Amino acid sequence: MSVDPELRMLNIDIPSQPASLVKLSLLLAEDEVNIQSLSQLIESDMALAAAVLKAVNSSLYGLSGRVQNVQQAITYLGTREVAAVTFEIGLRAVFPPMPELLPIWRRAAVRGLLMGRIGAALNVDPWAAHSAGLFEECGKAVLLRHDSMRYLPMLQNAADDADLISLEHAIFGVSNDKLGAALCESWGLDGAAVASVRHHVSVISTHELPMQVPRRGICALSAVAHALMTDPDTLDEVAAAVAPQAGLDVAMVLRGARKVQEQIEAATVRGGA
Repeated sequence: MSVDPELRMLNIDIPSQPASLVKLSLLLAEDEVNIQSLSQLIESDMALAAAVLKAVNSSLYGLSGRVQNVQQAITYLGTREVAAVTFEIGLRAVFPPMPELLPIWRRAAVRGLLMGRIGAALNVDPWAAHSAGLFEECGKAVLLRHDSMRYLPMLQNAADDADLISLEHAIFGVSNDKLGAALCESWGLDGAAVASVRHHVSVISTHELPMQVPRRGICALSAVAHALMTDPDTLDEVAAAVAPQAGLDVAMVLRGARKVQEQIEAATVRGGA
């Protein structure tokens, strides 16, 4: 997909999707994903394969043993999570290796895993949920690459993301949520994931899901994941506010969120032991 002409007029470059991820997207679009083809595609790029194996062997995934190849990783984690890790590595690769981006990528990995696994527990499109979590803050990376001198102080000094997007509009004429959605759209991500990235700041700050989005479950999971990552004591309140708007059962959302949180925390403890 092409980038919105209005964004092109702002002269802010939206990075193109790497060729390997284009091929990966085509594989994932098939009715039945061929695991051997998927592993061969990832392993055909030695740097990408090494990065994927490093990621899946990290404490975040909590594997009991160390995986030695991509097909083994798929066997343990499943197609979706390995594909999501590949997308995460591909996303990071199109941006310069700036230390200021590391917190964004760390949050992306955790948020994507949370949203994907909670989505799987609730039967809410786990691939779209995982993708939305990974790409939620990618607009910040776009602005850092575009003008780090002006953007970094804004990123460091903004009171919260709602304050940040106001500053971004004033200086750049566009906000990171809209840039992130444009990148997702140009990379061909699922429409529900694009919508979640586009609206995540307002959803997190108001707990109101956008009425114009037909599949609002992903937006709801964004708010739930944010609560888990920033202030778990608010989880009940957030779930009670957003779940009914998405047609989700509050108790099931809470049960799924807490189960996934416990899984990730246990994996992290085992990895650090």
